[in-house]
Amino acid sequence: MIYAIREINKRTPRPLPNYTIGYDIYDTCADVSFAIRATHELLKNHSDPHSCLLAEPKTKAVIGAGGSEVSIAVARVLALSSVAQIGYSATSELLSRKLKFPTFLRTIPSDKHQTKAIAELVKKFKWKTVGIVGSDDEYGKYGSDTLKDIFDEMKDICIEFSDILPGYFSQNNSKAKDSLDGLVRKINNSTAEAIILFTKQSNVAAIIGDAVKYSLNRTWIASDAWSTSEKLSSLSGIEKAGEVFGFISKRNEVPGFKDYVISSMFNGTTNAILKNYMTLYPFCPTKSEENRESNFPLKKCLDPMDLTNYIDQDASYNTYLAVEVIVEGLRSLLKCDHRQCKISTNFTALELLMEIKKVNFTVNGTHIQFDSNGDPFLGYDILYWNMTQSNERTRITKIGEYEPEGNITVPHDLVRNKVTAFNCSKTCKPGQELKKQNKGKVCCNDCVPCAVGEYSDGNGTKCKRCRTEEYSSENRDKCLLKNNDFLKRSHPFIVFLSVLELFGIIVTIGFAVVFTIYRKTPIVKAVGGYLSFVELFSLLACFCLSLSFKGKPNPTFCKVRLPLFGIASSLCISCILANLLQILVGFNFDLKKRSWIKNVNQPLAVVTIVSGFQVIQCVIWMIYYGPHPKEIILSNTILTYCDKGSDTFFITMLGYNAFLALICFLFAFKGKQLPDLYKNANLISISMLLFLIVWIFFIPIYINLIGRYTQAIESIAILISCYGILGCHLAPKCYIMLFRKEINNEKAITEYIRNHYEQTNMPVVTS
Repeated sequence: MIYAIREINKRTPRPLPNYTIGYDIYDTCADVSFAIRATHELLKNHSDPHSCLLAEPKTKAVIGAGGSEVSIAVARVLALSSVAQIGYSATSELLSRKLKFPTFLRTIPSDKHQTKAIAELVKKFKWKTVGIVGSDDEYGKYGSDTLKDIFDEMKDICIEFSDILPGYFSQNNSKAKDSLDGLVRKINNSTAEAIILFTKQSNVAAIIGDAVKYSLNRTWIASDAWSTSEKLSSLSGIEKAGEVFGFISKRNEVPGFKDYVISSMFNGTTNAILKNYMTLYPFCPTKSEENRESNFPLKKCLDPMDLTNYIDQDASYNTYLAVEVIVEGLRSLLKCDHRQCKISTNFTALELLMEIKKVNFTVNGTHIQFDSNGDPFLGYDILYWNMTQSNERTRITKIGEYEPEGNITVPHDLVRNKVTAFNCSKTCKPGQELKKQNKGKVCCNDCVPCAVGEYSDGNGTKCKRCRTEEYSSENRDKCLLKNNDFLKRSHPFIVFLSVLELFGIIVTIGFAVVFTIYRKTPIVKAVGGYLSFVELFSLLACFCLSLSFKGKPNPTFCKVRLPLFGIASSLCISCILANLLQILVGFNFDLKKRSWIKNVNQPLAVVTIVSGFQVIQCVIWMIYYGPHPKEIILSNTILTYCDKGSDTFFITMLGYNAFLALICFLFAFKGKQLPDLYKNANLISISMLLFLIVWIFFIPIYINLIGRYTQAIESIAILISCYGILGCHLAPKCYIMLFRKEINNEKAITEYIRNHYEQTNMPVVTS
């Protein structure tokens, strides 16, 4: 700072022709109390030396302090007098809050940008796990908190641990020793690929010292507080600690400063700081002097040619920029050109602050402009501690850059080789994903097989669900189309049922032919006459419908087959019921009962009314709540079947048919004692009983069973019902018509009735 002010005051042409800049320097001792006391001294006014806050201060701008914690304390005081404060190494993000620190600006980027740069480096090197160590101050606390927020947003980077060091951490006591030991154990046991130390140099010295002692050999990321520390990089055995990457604001040299230092040491100086160093430490001896004085004391000495290498170039350059910013603000405020300043009156600190906020200029290749938070964005240099051999000095070299736009540049070869031994991510096979399994290792993922119905392409990518119509392969590496599962016509059991159905159709047609040939014979009349053809047609329809219960469900067949079966079966039973009424009328001699039965013995009306109710309810069912194809998604198949639609209509349909069958059974059972040569009543009793048994068992099974075999059960129930009526009611009649023609005449019937009533001693009159 002294050098920069000296050069400005004698620069030709002078930036402030009528003015000379002066300065006061106070040592804060890195202590908040000292810093506040020094700030009060700076703000005193000559006219009122006891007031530092109310009157216009003598000092119009302040450079410093160094660290964020002290700078925050100073900024709170300076804000009361509107004095511009230019920070050269305070990077805490807290200082960007203008409501709290309205007069603070800086020539070094905010930690907000540094944390982004660190996160981008981690991402660039493809590290998956990190550990963060901050300190209990504004610099370390805000820096580590911001890093955690950024990594949380990035999702694919895991923070294995995050520690905030206590204020006593760097002290030499047992409490600090215990805290250090605990942290070192945590680092040693962790799988973090990079340890980010976002804290001041004194804390890092303790950590790196133990890292060397225990040969931790980890990868460290240094914040700007210690990334260029010669004290740490020159530690003996530093290579045992591992690799160090660091960040520092864009580096540059103060023009002419190195020559100035060397010249001042050889030719004498008026710089009090340099003079103090030269008083404390002697010049280092030359080689010849070392040979002559073998007992030369091992005491720190000054090497004029080497001293400039130990000067913190980064803090020096930022201080130089701070001076240039204040001068540019003054030049703008006083309206100076190369000859004179047009305004020579006194100005206030607030006026200077407003001009400094508006500066926009380039000095020594560095463009300076402040944003609304008082921050420049100059970018960062990425550093690497090159530790070639333990007996050689570590060289801190620049390996890349982080640009203001967010672009990061590092050597391609370095990125390719940066997968560390602590990388706990794995390359998984297809069908596996990286997933947290072991709670003890927070960030380490294991290759876990995908679940059923999921797949992964490999490389640890997350398992994805297959589509509804797909299932995952055995290795879970791809999705396969599910097979449509239904009762195929080629199934042996279905082939057997189809043969029975076709046989039933053929037999029914054969019976119809026989009944047609013998339609005028008494036996056909005994079965119901023309009603027997309606009955045969109903049975034929049922056999044909049962054929549609196989194969892949068709929406049309699904919708009509159950309702049509309900109509056909009720039509068949209503014909049987009408036939029974005919038998009861023919052989009932009770005049009262005979008169009642004779009134209801209207076969066509009975069939129409009885089956009509079933027709109405089945049509409503079919149109509004009808059966439809339905799919059940299973693991490897899509099961397709016909859903019955409304349970109510389904049960009503079957219940009504069962009720008709029960009525027929009761009528037939009552007519068993009548003189019926062809045993209609007996045979009807058997067929209706079989019908009832089949559907009583069928209903609960069918309702509770879901799947392709429901169709087979429907077919079986229909076949048994149809074959029961065909075999018990109609087959014996065909047998008589074909093989017992002698009883298929009226004379045989009359003789049979006479014999029946003679055995009961009842007089018989025939005509």
